Amino acid sequence: MSNAPLMPMATAVWLVENTTLTFNQIANFCNLHVVEVQGIADGEVAKGIKGYNPIIAGQLTREEIELSAKDETRPLEIKNNEIKISNSDKKIKKYIPISKRQDKPDSALWLLKHHNILKDSQIAKLVGITKNSVTSIRNKSYWNYNNLTAKDPVALNLFSQKTLVEALEKAERRIKREKKQKEKERAI
Repeated sequence: MSNAPLMPMATAVWLVENTTLTFNQIANFCNLHVVEVQGIADGEVAKGIKGYNPIIAGQLTREEIELSAKDETRPLEIKNNEIKISNSDKKIKKYIPISKRQDKPDSALWLLKHHNILKDSQIAKLVGITKNSVTSIRNKSYWNYNNLTAKDPVALNLFSQKTLVEALEKAERRIKREKKQKEKERAI
């Protein structure tokens, strides 16, 4: 069987001690040789290895063991618990140390200077500050505006270059939509 249980020797010890399965069934399930399982039963192999319960581990069910115990030719089937690993790019809020918090308004200033097509709400979302803060930085009325120095947020690791490119593409699509809307209004 290619799909062996976790810790096969310890699982075999537990199965020998706690079930009436044949040595062949245990050997096939644990990917061991029948002689090894015989040695476990005789106390010659796996001395000092504590049995590992495959039921608690979620690799077998009590029903599966009982079915195989009744029919010596029936092999044990390992319970497949396939875990799906999602590769979603959900944004995880991460803690920003106090020493790095000044980077947010600095980054907002950098974005306003270098990518002025972004809306204040987009910049606020990217950098992680309020829209009011971005608007006040744009209007130069931010409480600490004189001390701001424009810093690249990608270089500061506030977000990825990919995220910035996606935001810029979204802004460009919005501008095109607005131009088309104005052209339609003029045509009327």
